[in-house]
Amino acid sequence: MNYKHTILSIVDDRSIEVDLKKLVSPTVAELIFASKDNWEEIALSKQAEASAGEISLVIISEDCSKEFNKLLSKLSVFDDAIPFIALNKDVANLEIRPEHNKRFVASLSPDAGYDFFNESVQKAFLFHDRFSRLRNFQGDRNLKLFRELVGESPLLQQVRYMMEHVADKEVSVLITGESGTGKEVVARNLHLNSSRRDNPFVPINCGAIPSDLLESELFGHEKGAFTGAVSARIGRFELASGGTLFLDEIGDMPLNMQVKLLRVLQERSFERVGGTNTITVDVRILAATHKNLDEMIAANEFRQDLYYRLNVFPIEMPALRERSEDVPLLMDELVTQLEESGRGSVRFNSSAISALTKYDWPGNVRELANLIERMSILFPHGIVGVGDLPKHFITNRKEKEIKPPAVESIPNLPESALLPLSGLNLREYLANLERDLIVQALRDSHGVVSKAAERLDLGRTTLVEKMKKFSLPKNE
Repeated sequence: MNYKHTILSIVDDRSIEVDLKKLVSPTVAELIFASKDNWEEIALSKQAEASAGEISLVIISEDCSKEFNKLLSKLSVFDDAIPFIALNKDVANLEIRPEHNKRFVASLSPDAGYDFFNESVQKAFLFHDRFSRLRNFQGDRNLKLFRELVGESPLLQQVRYMMEHVADKEVSVLITGESGTGKEVVARNLHLNSSRRDNPFVPINCGAIPSDLLESELFGHEKGAFTGAVSARIGRFELASGGTLFLDEIGDMPLNMQVKLLRVLQERSFERVGGTNTITVDVRILAATHKNLDEMIAANEFRQDLYYRLNVFPIEMPALRERSEDVPLLMDELVTQLEESGRGSVRFNSSAISALTKYDWPGNVRELANLIERMSILFPHGIVGVGDLPKHFITNRKEKEIKPPAVESIPNLPESALLPLSGLNLREYLANLERDLIVQALRDSHGVVSKAAERLDLGRTTLVEKMKKFSLPKNE
């Protein structure tokens, strides 16, 4: 059997091995055992096998807790993406280094029960997959990218390609795309990867400032220049001297200000409002807009000459619905940011992730970030299923492909459902599969048996009988 995941159990008690073998189904992962003295040799030997999966989890028993930090340090050197589960030990009461402590997904006993144990294992696999993907992704790039630009889709790769070529060039860049796609993230990346990185990056939202105050914001003003100007003030151009000025939502700039901005871009000099002294600045201009400037030019709402000044090098940010294959990796990174900022944590199971990749995302990455933060409040450190998602994320999904009705009625089989060469006990396999689906339906329905029965297309009485058969409590 070819495995996707391998669980390394470092235990010194044979009875614990027996318990773990009962809890870990061969269809979930391969379980290998080692001691604290020979684990590395066994792990390396296992990884060399063609049929072996990645070591995605390490389970450590209480008997191996002596010199705990030393063992954890060696495991971290072996693979810094491997999470831990502690058996018979309360990790909170151990003096574990912070970098090791955050990698423990659970502390439990071997008799914790199949469901709780399996949920902890799945959480560990999510942990491992997330960090592995991020590590591999970051290792392939020379450009220091902000995390919001995580993704492997062709559209985002094209954006990175364009950024790599223009980041250190002294030219103006116009970044276009829908709201929430990460235009300011691109601008900050361009600044941080340019020769101006040690100087200021100054953003200004041209649409958020009243038109009568925008000139003062950009160029500054002298004392007494207008009512309320009780002292002189420098503008954003002067603040950005030697660095980068980011003009966000440039399409919202009034026409009279477009004329003044064009003059500054041409002459690299200006006067403060109410002043007569000419100020010269060395500033790189980056601009962004969600509007179609070509249409605005045709409607005489945007100056064509300013457009050509700004649009020396265009970069278009794709909408999230156009790169839906990036959603899982982006979710992982947003969860990591949530954890690092101390605002909580949450995980999503495969059904929820699949549903979200089919959603249209009108709010783009910003909407995804809001959803993850909302789910972390509702399900702190829990696993979110498709039934836990807000309804509109399910009802407003786009269909990736249209399948013939005969095929559509047959569910996709997981890789683990393929018949291994060595064969299997079909009755036992189907019983385990049926039990797992019932547990999932109950969890997605928050323990409401009638709703779970509806999800499984069963009668309520039939489901209750099956729950009794598998010894599942009603509050499951």
